[in-house]
Amino acid sequence: MSRAAATQDRPKQVYLPHRAGLPRLTTYVATLWSRRHFAAELSSATMRAAHTNTFFGQFWLVISPALNAAVYFMLVNVIRGGSAGPDFFMHLLAGLFAFTFIQTVVTNGADSVVKGGNLVLNTAFPLLLLPFSALRTAFLRFLPTMGILLAFFVYFDYFGPHSDSCDAITGACSPLNTIHFSPVQFLAIPAFALLFVFAMGLSALMATLQVYFRDTSQLLPYATRIWLYLSPVLYYADQMQPWMLKLEVLNPLFPMLTVWTDTLIRGVMPSTAMWLGSCAWALGSLLVGTFWFISREREFAVRI
Repeated sequence: MSRAAATQDRPKQVYLPHRAGLPRLTTYVATLWSRRHFAAELSSATMRAAHTNTFFGQFWLVISPALNAAVYFMLVNVIRGGSAGPDFFMHLLAGLFAFTFIQTVVTNGADSVVKGGNLVLNTAFPLLLLPFSALRTAFLRFLPTMGILLAFFVYFDYFGPHSDSCDAITGACSPLNTIHFSPVQFLAIPAFALLFVFAMGLSALMATLQVYFRDTSQLLPYATRIWLYLSPVLYYADQMQPWMLKLEVLNPLFPMLTVWTDTLIRGVMPSTAMWLGSCAWALGSLLVGTFWFISREREFAVRI
């Protein structure tokens, strides 16, 4: 028998997309937890690659979001005729920092599986660790911004105006500074926990979309910019028109950012509807995003 004929008679293995389905979840979750250190190391390597272990790298992590907030504040302050005070500046800082966290999760999570193609093809591990690693990286980038927020909060609390001040010539009055510490601000911890849970599901969802639709990452900058304008970051939630509020039921960040800024900056208790809406969006994102990712995970190697 010739060599060509022998080659043709050999069995051939063809890799086809795997039929969607969930694995045994208890085993999967146990394996995911046992490999959590892998996600931490991968996140640390990403941070080192971005030079965040150097002085200037860490300094840029802090100053970049602060400069971004300053630019938005000047623009919005001009639009509002110079009536924005310390309260709105702190609202803008807190909202932008939280939104940047979500934006970073969406962007890095979308590329986590595709960019980790060599790991997917050559290593057996729960692939959900890849978007979770991107989530950890975004959280580590978020933490320094809380130092900026605290510094401004202390400054406005102790040195900001505590009564209306009016110019004797122009008659223009600066708004009263109501920045102060309150026990309600401790509720910002569960408020951010809901944002974190929402980001977990969103990271897995974007990673799955990117595997099937490679143009997803190209559309994300435009989508997130529109999302920013539709969310209560550049304005207060109670400043929206009634017809706009009806549409905000479709925006998951509307209740979440409202709860976040109301508790952390304004020191007021958000309504029960805002809390329930935040919980529903957070749990819904987690369940839909992670379950869809896990059900499709076994065919990622073929798609990549």
